[in-house]
Amino acid sequence: MPPLPWLPADEPEALFPPVRMALRDPDGLLAAGGDLAPNRLLRAYRHGIFPWYGPGEPILWWSPDPRTVLFPERLHISRRLARTLRQDRFRISYDTCFERVVSACAAPRPEVRGTWITPEMTAAYLQLHTLGHAHAIEVWQGESLVGGLYGVALGRVFFGESMFSSVRDASKVALVHLCARLRHLGYGLLDCQVVSGHLLRMGAEQLPRTRFLSLLDTLADDEPRAWPTAPRPGERPA
Repeated sequence: MPPLPWLPADEPEALFPPVRMALRDPDGLLAAGGDLAPNRLLRAYRHGIFPWYGPGEPILWWSPDPRTVLFPERLHISRRLARTLRQDRFRISYDTCFERVVSACAAPRPEVRGTWITPEMTAAYLQLHTLGHAHAIEVWQGESLVGGLYGVALGRVFFGESMFSSVRDASKVALVHLCARLRHLGYGLLDCQVVSGHLLRMGAEQLPRTRFLSLLDTLADDEPRAWPTAPRPGERPA
């Protein structure tokens, strides 16, 4: 693997390399180093770049091609999931326990070795949340938090970071409610970053990176959209 461009941590305004320089193998690896300060993170998202690295590694920055996205209006809800939604077994909230959602996403999972949500990453997204840029959708059964997801809002784009589920369908319910909220508030795009069968089955698609960046140019510089902590009339999933 050729040497990666290195971002100095003591130069917060240092520019990222052009994303066309990202590696093909591993797909999208662009640069290393830097820090997770809010301004650097927001600048990364605006240019189609996100951090992803493991414990003991330097911060790694990625911009894969193709890019997995979900247009909120194209969400696919299976008949089984529609039945689950009609049963109204879950209660939904927004931004009432952001840190708990991030911690649950970082918790060990049987099918995944380790976690990329390091303490440093957790602290960075908590800071973004405090500044009003990062948000969580929480799924409850009674008083138990059983699912949720979190990500970053920029203009009319929501950049999904991670989700978790401790009971069947809870993360899918979170995604359905997120898409309903994005449609209601006028968002045009949900960035899913990398592909998975789970996301494809729910309507995600893969776009060439050039197309994704063109959408960011159209949507990410729009006025920030309000993110109320309670559902608004008409926000329920269709």
